[in-house]
Amino acid sequence: MNYTLNQLQIFLKVVQTQSVTRAAEELHLTQPAVSIQLRNFQEQFDIPLTEVIGRRIYITAFGREVAESVENILEQVQAINFKTMAYRGQLSGRLTISTVSTGKYILPYFLSSFLTMHPGIELMMDVTNKNKVVDNLNSNEVDFALVSELPKTIQTETLDILQNKLFFVGKTKIHLEKEQSLKDFFKNLPVIYREQGSGTRKIMENFIEGNDIRVTKKMELTSNEAVKQAILAGFGFSIMPLIGIKWELLNKELHIIPLPGLPIISTWQLIWLKRKKHGPISLSLIKHIEKEKEKIVNEVFSWHENY
Repeated sequence: MNYTLNQLQIFLKVVQTQSVTRAAEELHLTQPAVSIQLRNFQEQFDIPLTEVIGRRIYITAFGREVAESVENILEQVQAINFKTMAYRGQLSGRLTISTVSTGKYILPYFLSSFLTMHPGIELMMDVTNKNKVVDNLNSNEVDFALVSELPKTIQTETLDILQNKLFFVGKTKIHLEKEQSLKDFFKNLPVIYREQGSGTRKIMENFIEGNDIRVTKKMELTSNEAVKQAILAGFGFSIMPLIGIKWELLNKELHIIPLPGLPIISTWQLIWLKRKKHGPISLSLIKHIEKEKEKIVNEVFSWHENY
């Protein structure tokens, strides 16, 4: 046997994706390069690792057993790399963060320079809805979570990141007439909702119920990005976080519709379990964000203050 780490990584990715094409995309390689390395790896075994039926690749039972061993080998290699960096005095290991879906427009900017300074840190970021974020944090599966509304079921410590503003938006410009009530304004107006468990959904429901409004629910979608695309397609209107619609507003593809009680303003916060025992990576990240957040907000999110 004379296989390389590169071949192990490629084989495992093919097993995980069940596709040479997708494996190539995720590894940022060409499809022929993946195919060649996969063939070179296979030639070292007398028993087939994969089989192709039609245009689809299948992993054999033997191939799956080999994949389990490969995964263990690669984890050990990663552990060796982490230990090497630790001996050099560099931060190394895994940083895990769970964020609500809109957080993907924010969090990378607060992590970028930190991860550049510490290349030995591997980031695992789960982008999901608020309920799942809270579950991840409560079960201590992640180091941090990013939310715009603090969970009420668990005790946390917080670090303010950025102001969160939510507006009523649509593809077309409409406005509330001077003598028109909110009830009349929303009558027969198609409204697009986020799914149950979403923080944005909860904020929108509070606004609607608090103003005793009856709405025509057009559809329910599982991400703010999906809601945005539905609005752009002309399906209806929704309350959306400003942070996710910057370019659509600048290009006049979406329009903010002024309504009393809006925008709804909260704060994006990095949170962690109260009394959590932080490791060196987590402590360093907190210090880094505390030191750099004002600079990051001014450089990246200054446009946010214009609305």
